[in-house]
Amino acid sequence: MATPRIVILGAGFAGLELSTLLSEALGDRVQVTLIDQSDAFVFGFSKLDVMFGRTTLDAVRLPYRHFAKPGVRLLRESVRAIDPHSRRVTTDAGTHDCDHLVVALGADYDIAATPGLADANEFYTVDGANRLRDVLPGFSKGHAVVGVCGAPYKCPPAPSECVLMLHTHLTELGIRTESTITLTSPLPSPVPPAPLASEAILTAFAERDIRFIPGVRIAALDGAAGVVSLDSGDELPYDLFLGVPKHHAPQVVLDSGMAENGYIPVDSYTLASRYPDVYAVGDVATVGVPKAGVFSEGAATVVARSIIARLTGGEGPAPYDGVGFCYLEFGDDLVGRVRVDFLSGPKPTGTLDGPSAAYAAEKAEWGASRRARWFGL
Repeated sequence: MATPRIVILGAGFAGLELSTLLSEALGDRVQVTLIDQSDAFVFGFSKLDVMFGRTTLDAVRLPYRHFAKPGVRLLRESVRAIDPHSRRVTTDAGTHDCDHLVVALGADYDIAATPGLADANEFYTVDGANRLRDVLPGFSKGHAVVGVCGAPYKCPPAPSECVLMLHTHLTELGIRTESTITLTSPLPSPVPPAPLASEAILTAFAERDIRFIPGVRIAALDGAAGVVSLDSGDELPYDLFLGVPKHHAPQVVLDSGMAENGYIPVDSYTLASRYPDVYAVGDVATVGVPKAGVFSEGAATVVARSIIARLTGGEGPAPYDGVGFCYLEFGDDLVGRVRVDFLSGPKPTGTLDGPSAAYAAEKAEWGASRRARWFGL
């Protein structure tokens, strides 16, 4: 019999974990092709560390050349077209046909969707965060605004982490009293599914004199005037702006016809799309969970076990439960752990542990375990 062919588009949390699980279970009995246009992986949380000078970009880049798994080949190619009917993928290097296709291309940033953002600062791209490493030392006083341009967006707590870490950064420089900090968000609270976490974050904001404006998005920026326009019609002056760009599925996904309302709809419990043997995992999909790495990893586990069961005749996995957690930086080297359950009950529920130095150490160990598992580092 022909060797089963599995193509995975995107080597982020979902793609790395999915291909690792397939390799561990099936080895050379399958041909797994993992495709990504980048040459390295960077944890999302590392971007804040780079931005605030806690590490360097070179230190957090994990080159894909270190990813080596039996039965898996990782190709650096750009995806040009996806035909979900025939499960054919066209890249800048050729075509790939497969028996099982998994789209895990993440979400792209639409900088142009917010007038003026292209000339301002954003911290969600790797390059943007790295550039801010040199910009932040030049801010000595004035009004700092951290603003979200649209929802949904990756890692919902990240903007809150940004303002808390900015407070610590300015305090350490001895210039916090010379500045004000405001966070604007389209969400009604910092972490809507976890009221206790939101309450703790809002308390931390109040203790640090950080203003939070919920339920609004950044509509435009006027860099010359130093003014942010909100979709509420209000305006905010700023001396430093740190933005979260509007997100959308990659254009190649939109062009494929797979997307609805900007993302690929899937069965929340199986991650299967409406096309036979085609799955979508992670930020590119509409699942009912946040766009965050740990949820992508959990969903990838379900898809891996489904494919393994199909190929081996074994029992399929339990439905995806939508349970995940994230570590939340509170500044001052303190980290909290937010755990949220999105799918197992009638409505999402969440809890918060910490913040503490112990969870800061646990976060570091969590990242180290993935580096070792995926890259052998």
